Amino acid sequence: MWVKICGMTTPAAVAAALAAGADAIGFVFAASVRRVTPHAANELGRVPCVAVIRQATQQEFDSILADFAPDVLQAELSDLARLALPRELAVLAVVRAGHEPPDPPPARVLFEGPVSGTGVPCDWTRARAFAQKTQLVLAGGLNVRNIAAAIRAVRPFGVDVSSGVEDKPGIKSALKIARFVQAARAESQL
Repeated sequence: MWVKICGMTTPAAVAAALAAGADAIGFVFAASVRRVTPHAANELGRVPCVAVIRQATQQEFDSILADFAPDVLQAELSDLARLALPRELAVLAVVRAGHEPPDPPPARVLFEGPVSGTGVPCDWTRARAFAQKTQLVLAGGLNVRNIAAAIRAVRPFGVDVSSGVEDKPGIKSALKIARFVQAARAESQL
């Protein structure tokens, strides 16, 4: 089970994600309470790092590439279609519940609800159907209380959490991160 902890804003959050064994950490460069600058993201730490953008201009995207050099770009399908992307940059295309998924789908997608960062679960039934066609990373409203049920319902390739491991918006809890990663990995072993 691939696990991403998104919305990193502090060194403590990065350290907690690494200690818990997360596979990737996400830095939000889009408008959000979790937004950081490329410089701040570089200061926070490196493991496979995901740059999360939404409706970025080519100039904003190029600046993120130059100043941060992410391992993976997470962006809406419409953003990916209009941006000039380096071939070597891995991509995690966002597909939102309520929209018709592309056919054929990208090799790996992040499936979540209509709005990011709200803590509201997406449609797990649609996610499961889509997970049978691609490597699906499930996001939206996940937390330690529902992660096992989400994995059983969807059978995703991976999971992505942000608000579900926070004490308050933008502030991660080391304990919630550790419990989330542990619960996700335990359920995926069954």
